[in-house]
Amino acid sequence: MARIESYRDLTAWQKAMALAAECYRFTRALPVEERYGLTAQTRKAAVSIPSNLAEGHNRRSRQAFANHVSIALGSQAEVETQIRLCVIPQFAPESAATPVLQLAAAVGRLLHGLVRSLESTD
Repeated sequence: MARIESYRDLTAWQKAMALAAECYRFTRALPVEERYGLTAQTRKAAVSIPSNLAEGHNRRSRQAFANHVSIALGSQAEVETQIRLCVIPQFAPESAATPVLQLAAAVGRLLHGLVRSLESTD
């Protein structure tokens, strides 16, 4: 296993960056009237995930890092919810949402694993 020297080495951060980029691409197709609604909120939540991982990794305690990963998990759930909300009123087709939701789920699994490892007492 490679040594983690920077938050950029974290697979969770790398996937979260990809998710943020996908959310920007996905929200470009939303209606203009959603610019300050779902578009802005989805982008903000997506950006929050890798940002919290970076900030938490640079904190001086494992507990602080775990707290930031927990915050990132909340933002990941927000992204999933907001992408699903785009499909309900047919702002976006399910076929466009599915790959974003799959990536969001993968990020969620990585974050859950990371927080579990940080909270373990071994």
